[in-house]
Amino acid sequence: MSFMSRRQLMFAATGVAAMAAAPRLVFAQAAAPAPDGPFTLPALTYPTNAFEPHIDAKTMEIHHGKHHAAYVANLNNVAKTNPRLGTAKIEDVLGNLNALDDSIKFTVRNNLGGHANHTMFWEIMGPNGGKPEGELLAAIDRDLGGMEKFQNDFNAAGGRQFGSGWVFVTVTKDGKLAIETRPNQDNPMMDGKRALMGNDVWEHAYYLNYQNRRADYLKAWWNTVNWAKVAERYSAAKAGTLGV
Repeated sequence: MSFMSRRQLMFAATGVAAMAAAPRLVFAQAAAPAPDGPFTLPALTYPTNAFEPHIDAKTMEIHHGKHHAAYVANLNNVAKTNPRLGTAKIEDVLGNLNALDDSIKFTVRNNLGGHANHTMFWEIMGPNGGKPEGELLAAIDRDLGGMEKFQNDFNAAGGRQFGSGWVFVTVTKDGKLAIETRPNQDNPMMDGKRALMGNDVWEHAYYLNYQNRRADYLKAWWNTVNWAKVAERYSAAKAGTLGV
């Protein structure tokens, strides 16, 4: 058996040290494999470490690739014996849960709500998100008392939500905004409303970094908001075309 020379050992050690010191590269979520049913996990349009230090890459990986993926898998399982679930619009199903058979209503409420909530969540987040402007900013000033009051009230509502749930900004077709909370994976569509934007206050959204400090997470989350996407959703709401 041959042995490495001192020079080879030195170069090998240098290479190992360089690899250890190099920053970890995290790439955008690849497209999910073909789903076993009509529901799909939307791919992230940014790297999972895009929001560090506000939201760490590991939390993003688990949140998107495990929690959201589980809602999608559960829905596809239900759709095997209830194929109409996969062909109806999400907003139509969530807006009329009482039309569902009792045997699947609870499962659909939780999992379709979770799928809708998270699909919106990933969409309205992004690095270098800018600031609200134009009609969106005017609506925030008019209905929510300006950005500072809006953020404080939104954070307070999210902090008051007992246990798991969401804090939303709802939007009407005439563009009026309001702050509301929902338990678990409930969505404003269940009350015939639309979510302009929202933040997930389930512990899985923040616990690795923040533990029980939900208030710190709520404040930090504003650094992840993509205001251009929120503005697009606002325009769609006024046009009557906003889906999930």
